[in-house]
Amino acid sequence: MRPQSAAPTNVVRFPGPRATASTNRDQKGLLDTVYTNGSFVVAADDRETKMIASRLQVFGFLNIAEIRMDGSVRSLRPSEAATASLTRPWRLSRPSFDELPPLAG
Repeated sequence: MRPQSAAPTNVVRFPGPRATASTNRDQKGLLDTVYTNGSFVVAADDRETKMIASRLQVFGFLNIAEIRMDGSVRSLRPSEAATASLTRPWRLSRPSFDELPPLAG
């Protein structure tokens, strides 16, 4: 049996509660929502969700479409999504793997 040592004296606890939100958890929650429902509409002024979605689009996890005033949608490229304005809402959807070209071989 090992003898128990005293607690280290060089450890300082910072006051206040720990942060409960994590970027990884937010990304996972957004992906879970989109993949479960098939699509998700993001409000025009929701900057934080749009930034998370644009990062996920770069890696191919989401498709982003801008919803216009007349109700039509326009797909955004990753470069457009990263710099998009907060004037229009977005529709996030799962990528369609049927649109991928067949593998050569």
